[in-house]
Amino acid sequence: MKRRLTAKEYIILASMLFGMFFGAGNLVFPVSMGQQAGANLWPAIAGFCLTGVGIPLLGIAAMGISRSEGLFDMCLRIGRPYAYFFTMLLYLSIGPLFAIPRTATVSFSVGIQPVIHAGNVSLALCVFSALFFAAVLFFSLRPSGIMTWIGKMLNPLFLAFLAVLAVTALMNPMSPISSAVPTGKYVEMSFFQGFLEGYNTLDAVASLVFGIILVNSVRSLGIHDPKAISASTLLSGILSTLLMAAIYCILTVLGAQSQSVVGISSDGGAALYEIGSHYFGTFGGVLLGLIVTFACLKTAIGLITSCATAFVEIFPNSLSYRAYAILFCLFSFGIANFGLSRIIELSLPALMFLYPLTITLILLCLFGHLFDYDRRVFVCVTVFTFVPALFDFINALPAGTKAILHGDAVIAVAQHLPLFSIGMGWVIPAIVGLALGLGLRAAGKK
Repeated sequence: MKRRLTAKEYIILASMLFGMFFGAGNLVFPVSMGQQAGANLWPAIAGFCLTGVGIPLLGIAAMGISRSEGLFDMCLRIGRPYAYFFTMLLYLSIGPLFAIPRTATVSFSVGIQPVIHAGNVSLALCVFSALFFAAVLFFSLRPSGIMTWIGKMLNPLFLAFLAVLAVTALMNPMSPISSAVPTGKYVEMSFFQGFLEGYNTLDAVASLVFGIILVNSVRSLGIHDPKAISASTLLSGILSTLLMAAIYCILTVLGAQSQSVVGISSDGGAALYEIGSHYFGTFGGVLLGLIVTFACLKTAIGLITSCATAFVEIFPNSLSYRAYAILFCLFSFGIANFGLSRIIELSLPALMFLYPLTITLILLCLFGHLFDYDRRVFVCVTVFTFVPALFDFINALPAGTKAILHGDAVIAVAQHLPLFSIGMGWVIPAIVGLALGLGLRAAGKK
């Protein structure tokens, strides 16, 4: 039986994983953060990499170390009803509700919208998203070739196009970083704001979605021993996340360098377009469009594949993989036509709810061997995290929706939680839940 992978196989796996992780959001959010953080970019990068790189790596490691067969298996340690609830919510959020439609709208907003007439935007978005999801469906219906599609083809093309822009900009900076003035919360809380900005990448959530694809890919290469699978997934994850961290640093620097010349753009996509146009003129827009489209295409393929596979496994007597893939592509196509700004507005509350529960689940599975994966610890931590995560969800709702739900009264209570003002009100309750769970385990109570 094969015990270890070759260096080439590790590189292919790492490339595949990076390709699925690194989508358009991973491109545009660091650039936007760089423009806003200015000279305070390094603390912001540290916070951003913690949620955008560190926690996703821990998610992959947790799945391998706990020997889980996927997100549902990890959640079963809390309880079967919760496993169904959280798995479906997470997959729908990372899939057809928010993340998959965003891949098409970001590609369109950056690569197509700047060169068409304002009156034709809706029609152009409809046509573009139809073609985009037709390509996604083509590759997704052939999941056995995902290492070839993403690891060997799309990802190298994406990195080549991105390298041209990055090397040119770094060798000829638009302005010194020291001249970029920090704005907003980046003036005094650069690290914590970067930490929250990393939520937008969706990568911590995605690690629980893509982890099973990585595990299955390792098995397809002839590795079947559980310890060997765990070691292989961890090393592949380290290689891919190191590359992600390097690109995040470069993109944040490019954003900070551009602030003094183009100001603070409306979003990271617009900032990237300005940077590309500055160095390459019209060709810069074409180059940027190719970079973003390849980034989004490979991520969408990974998400459709993961979501369809998960729903087949969770509901084995329902639809086939092919039917789920077609359904999710059609649904994502419909949501994409609401536009990028609306999707981002609706996704933020969901992320503020999902991330605390995702982080605690990852940490519990990662260190569960220290308390024998005792269910009481899992339940206590999750319950104590759930309530403040719900407060964060309400706090992030649009003003009109919050008013209808009388959210201000809830927030008035939630503000008494330590760290709530910086979006981390769940941390202390989670620690209290951990202490309670460990105490119940030590006392031996059933």
